[in-house]
Amino acid sequence: MRTLDLFAHPVRLRIVHALRGGRVLPTSRLAELITDVSKATVYRHVDVLAAAGVLEVAGERRVRGAVERRYRLGRDRASVDPAEAAALSPDDHRAAFTAALAALAAEFDAYLDRDDSDPSSDPLGYRQHAVWLNPGELTALLADLRAAIVPHLANTSEPGRSRYLLSPILFPAESGPHDDAPPE
Repeated sequence: MRTLDLFAHPVRLRIVHALRGGRVLPTSRLAELITDVSKATVYRHVDVLAAAGVLEVAGERRVRGAVERRYRLGRDRASVDPAEAAALSPDDHRAAFTAALAALAAEFDAYLDRDDSDPSSDPLGYRQHAVWLNPGELTALLADLRAAIVPHLANTSEPGRSRYLLSPILFPAESGPHDDAPPE
């Protein structure tokens, strides 16, 4: 199965998100984190991700006579390969984008359903901004975003840290450069 196909499912994408930051979790804990999906479905998707090498077994222990496996993200399979990404068709992009939006919506619903959620005071945002950029400005903006985000991707799960889902989305909303700027 292509990596894209693995991640083009919102439940599998949410499992990957839950294990970011070096987390090692049993499937039972993943099912507790993804409460709007049945345990059987979470277990099934963990099996798919493990069989594909996206997840690896970090340890096993006996729990009431059964073997409980603890999973972590696989070192080389937890993202889409750049060569595979470059070969995506428009329909592949639609499927991946739809899965990403579905996972984002499900994670936001799970946040709102928590007893301790407080949208009026929690640090959250979902604004959209239309910006006009020439190629140089776009390159600079992307470099600034990478400089702000990338160092934090290496953060591990540890006491005092909370997991946040950051989903920058960028695409050209119109085709080509325009000369329809308002008169000065």
